[in-house]
Amino acid sequence: PLPPPPDWPIPTFSLRIDDLSHLGVKLFFDNVDPIRLMRDATLAVFQWLYVTTDKAPKHVQTILLVLRPMEGVAYTTGSETAKEIHLACQHIVNCADRCSDEVHGVVIHEVVHCYQYNGQDACPGGLIEGIADWVRLRSGFIPPHWSPGGSSWDAGYHVTAYFLQWLTERYGEGTVQEINGLMKDAPYDECIFKTVTGRKVNKLWKLYKEYLGEGGAGLSTGQGLLMTAPSDGDITRLGLAGGTVTHDYLDQYRLDPGLSTM
Repeated sequence: PLPPPPDWPIPTFSLRIDDLSHLGVKLFFDNVDPIRLMRDATLAVFQWLYVTTDKAPKHVQTILLVLRPMEGVAYTTGSETAKEIHLACQHIVNCADRCSDEVHGVVIHEVVHCYQYNGQDACPGGLIEGIADWVRLRSGFIPPHWSPGGSSWDAGYHVTAYFLQWLTERYGEGTVQEINGLMKDAPYDECIFKTVTGRKVNKLWKLYKEYLGEGGAGLSTGQGLLMTAPSDGDITRLGLAGGTVTHDYLDQYRLDPGLSTM
């Protein structure tokens, strides 16, 4: 890719390894260029969520990527200006056959958490995680278990991401960006969906489910890709840690009761 334009607010990146002997660390360095990973992930967030440099948030000064032995997949924490992304070494091992794509996808998801708006801490966790996976989806790093469908619009992760992509294809590019933008300076209100689309979110979800039932399960990423693989569900935890919001990408293989395993 081309180097970032000088006016993008690219933060300073750093890397910490907590266990150099872990196989996941070796796989990481065998498959990933750390500085390119972090730069490309940040640019993906700017490209898909903010589009232009004047809209891109400028508060993040540093992002520290930490590879360490821990349960789950990844989480993001930190202050307004200094973010940390913790990535589980064992998850890298578990995805060794597609290590580069998985690491890029997870890091993009986590970098979204460094920059997205959250309706003054009132946004549902499902929408927070769904926007993060929507950016991952649009960037093309799609795990083989993802597919449209699910139990509710705010189930989170790829369930909500595909719903947001359907909204984009129905109402146009800029739909998700506008939803995110409306949470910048005001508390979250479900009415933002009606503001952007003219319909309440529950009606939109009903229309989306009807669309899927009519054979429309192949939603486009805008890059000529179709997402039709069988799906497992996701689980999320959204809480407070030390006065800062912590987003966990804990277990992307836990079943969601509303999803088919066929």
